[in-house]
Amino acid sequence: MALRKTIVAPSLLACDFSRLGAEVERVTQAGADWIHCDVMDGHFVDNISFGPAFVEAASRHTRLPLDVHLMIENPYHYLPRFLPLASSITSHVEANHDVSKTLAAVRDAGLLAGLAVSPPTPVELVKPFLGQFDILLIMTVNPGFGGQPFLTSMLAKVAEAAAWREAGAFDFHIEVDGGINVKTAAEAVRSGANLLVAGTSVFHAQDAAEEIRMLKNV
Repeated sequence: MALRKTIVAPSLLACDFSRLGAEVERVTQAGADWIHCDVMDGHFVDNISFGPAFVEAASRHTRLPLDVHLMIENPYHYLPRFLPLASSITSHVEANHDVSKTLAAVRDAGLLAGLAVSPPTPVELVKPFLGQFDILLIMTVNPGFGGQPFLTSMLAKVAEAAAWREAGAFDFHIEVDGGINVKTAAEAVRSGANLLVAGTSVFHAQDAAEEIRMLKNV
């Protein structure tokens, strides 16, 4: 399996919302590669997090790429509100939209297009869209809430996606999101992941810079 640089994207879902600017600046200075923004609508998942105004506010405090994860029922409808803010936008294969149309719209705007799959969904459902996305996000917890334990059963999905990638026809990041810490990150990277979303483990660490350094070096 080819070695790839590990990218660490702290998730703002775990930050102190009352200190958003300072929190974004803190993880930026601590060595984060990207900033991950979990957008939840209360329909696709049973939680409401934040919307484009929050993402725009975060963008004022960093020059890092913003990795926007739309855990929402109708991602295509809301794309225009996030396209000016993000560097990458990921939607779910399970959501209510024309997947190819959504992915194409993100790429046409010059952004990286991502496709996400939740734990109950077979990873094979994204296979028809190979070549249309730049990021495959494999949820390693059930989407909707931070702080959940890592589902080791999802590593098989990561390995299967890595096999598609290593076959050579398509190139894409394999992103994992949920329960990521140094231990689980090592398992995910060994299975083929190269993009780590880490919320609680970074924002609640005594030393965020050290936590990010360790994640990058698993």
